[in-house]
Amino acid sequence: MQQVKSVVTEFRGNHYDFGYAQGEWMKGTLMLKNREREWRIRRPRFDVDIEETKQMFNEFAPKIWDELTGLQDSLEMSMTQVLQNFGGYRVYAKDSGCSIFTADDFLVRNYDYHPATYDGRLTFFQPDDGGYATMAPVSRVTGRMDGMNEKGLTMGYNFMHRKNPGDGFVCSMIGRLILETCRDVEEAVKLLKAIPHRSSFSYVLLDKRGITQIVEVTPREINVREHHYCTNHFEVLTHENRKVLTDSQERMTAMTAQVNDGLTAVQAFKVMNDTTAGIFSDKYSSWSGTIHTSCYFPNKLKMHIALGGDMEPVELDFNSWLEGAPLPLTEIKGQLDTHLKFASE
Repeated sequence: MQQVKSVVTEFRGNHYDFGYAQGEWMKGTLMLKNREREWRIRRPRFDVDIEETKQMFNEFAPKIWDELTGLQDSLEMSMTQVLQNFGGYRVYAKDSGCSIFTADDFLVRNYDYHPATYDGRLTFFQPDDGGYATMAPVSRVTGRMDGMNEKGLTMGYNFMHRKNPGDGFVCSMIGRLILETCRDVEEAVKLLKAIPHRSSFSYVLLDKRGITQIVEVTPREINVREHHYCTNHFEVLTHENRKVLTDSQERMTAMTAQVNDGLTAVQAFKVMNDTTAGIFSDKYSSWSGTIHTSCYFPNKLKMHIALGGDMEPVELDFNSWLEGAPLPLTEIKGQLDTHLKFASE
């Protein structure tokens, strides 16, 4: 059993300065060395086209390009290197897990992936040059794997498959675009229909009105459905599913049998985080171990999160922070049943 932690950071200001600050933070971690080692082991299966990527960001989220420029200046990297590592466009995806349930007033999810890809960072960001303020765990520095914005829009995504990828944004950057540019489910669905997608995922959305939509996405087609459960297989675009869905279906069965809208958020969180309930996964070396369980409350603008299983969650109050209160803590501690380290360690 390994002790782990995720640092909690905050930033109020423009995107360029935010990018520069993140670059300075990375210099004090092993993240860059770990990324270099990863590329030596696993050759990139994508091309970097600076002008095309810039054009896409300028169309959908121009200020995030400013953030990438800030990263470039801080790290003294070429833009090609910045985009390869943090651009979130045209990136190859590994298999992973994840399970999500929504009720009218909360979204609870298990984020399942490989620890070496996990930044170990949760950021509060309030831009003053455009875009909504967000509170979310960080993925690949510039991306977000789940989270909530100041309007109460909440998002999480689940991997489906990596066959026949296209040119487009990856899941973590799409999560960032949703949270920073959309105020409700309708706007998020509209964005998901408009942007190009690299890989196949389901995006689960919940807003303050209690509206939930699951958007099944591939580089070829998109379907929007109303449902409250999601693991790692499509329910409508079934022709796009992987051939082997046993693990995803087992987690779906375990979740639907134990988690429902009759439970409180605290009860639902406990079941999702319970290492014996059949939803939490310990398959870390197979890229599908549960790293964190998170629960978002759109109407309260609060979040519960725990690293590892069988843990008591930490509460983060986004609304208080938006009103100017300082962060109540600087790190979240937990434990994972694996020797694999986080990307920043």
